[in-house]
Amino acid sequence: MQDAQIAERIRRAYEALRPEMDERMRRQWAASESRRLGYGGVSSVSHATGLSRTTIAAGFAELDLPLDQRLREAARVRRPGGGRRPLTEVDPQLLATLESLIEPTTRGDPESMLRWTCKSTRQLADELTRMGHPVGRMTVCTLLHEAGYSLQADRKTREGDWHPDRDAQFRYIDRMVRTRLRREQPAVSVDTKKKELIGDFKNNGREWHPRGQPPEVRVHDFVDKKLGKVIPYGVYDILNDQGWVSVGVDHDTAQFATHSILSWWARMGCRCYGHARDLLITADGGGSNGSRCRLWKVCLQQLADELGMGLVVCHFPPGTSKWNKIEHRLFSFITQNWRGQPLDSRQTVVNLIANTTTRTGLVVKAALDTHHYETKIKVSDAELTAMKMTRHRFHGDWNYTIKPRS
Repeated sequence: MQDAQIAERIRRAYEALRPEMDERMRRQWAASESRRLGYGGVSSVSHATGLSRTTIAAGFAELDLPLDQRLREAARVRRPGGGRRPLTEVDPQLLATLESLIEPTTRGDPESMLRWTCKSTRQLADELTRMGHPVGRMTVCTLLHEAGYSLQADRKTREGDWHPDRDAQFRYIDRMVRTRLRREQPAVSVDTKKKELIGDFKNNGREWHPRGQPPEVRVHDFVDKKLGKVIPYGVYDILNDQGWVSVGVDHDTAQFATHSILSWWARMGCRCYGHARDLLITADGGGSNGSRCRLWKVCLQQLADELGMGLVVCHFPPGTSKWNKIEHRLFSFITQNWRGQPLDSRQTVVNLIANTTTRTGLVVKAALDTHHYETKIKVSDAELTAMKMTRHRFHGDWNYTIKPRS
């Protein structure tokens, strides 16, 4: 007999017996049918009758009781309408408070703690509990659906190239990072996040809104001449699970990248690694911090001179930027936090980044970088020769150390 026929037979039998059974008999009947069907019976009965798996499990427990105990328990059946009252009746302000958290700028307090955070069901439940409305995340999900809210969005993916020494370089980077983490020495992952349009543009991701009422944004993603774009450059501290993001407004250059690393050290790094002798930097193979970028190396030399410590740099092979730890330990959570929210101002970007958190304890700080960075700067051979750079034996083009000149 096919699954559809079995489900239909169970449904008809349940509907025929339902008026004659109390709640105890219903769950015991469902448990008996599930046991008779064998493997997959609980799912089939639950789908056909609408009874939850928890209810059927309770029926199993009751069927396994001794007969005399079952008879004594049979007299204890709730009257129709018994049981716990819905939370919306016990706490009449619950739904209104939940809606004020979802749309804090229109329905609630604009200073709400969730103003700049990802409004997941867990975070909404935690915030409601702090406000005196103790609920769980599944209850929040149920309330949102009953109130007409749903999730809405799209996504996209990309692929990279392959290099014959890719795996060997991964292993080399892993050894370098592990060695420093054991010694509690600084190791950071750096990269530039995708440039973001500022204005009422579509932002990928979904956020809770009344059903059928998504935020209205521009149809075309043409750059707003007044607001322009922002360039988030991140520095992720692997040991302490901390991140720094400089939100640039000019150009993504090597000078901007090294200035972001300097800002991280001044705001966060020096407090954790005040006596460090060198700093390990893992970076992508291209872009402003590319392995073939002369200006990147010269700027690193200036950074090493200013910090008075050596800089050990390891680049990821071409086309493997997604393996950089900053991508899945920092940038991914930033993207989740501002999902579905138009980035209408530079300060909005800074606030959303700085309020990104995870349950594992990620700490993120961010600041706007309004400096001007020149483009098309030429680096002479003499400037490279004046550097105090040592290439490593394995792939010296990807791995090198720069020491301070003083």
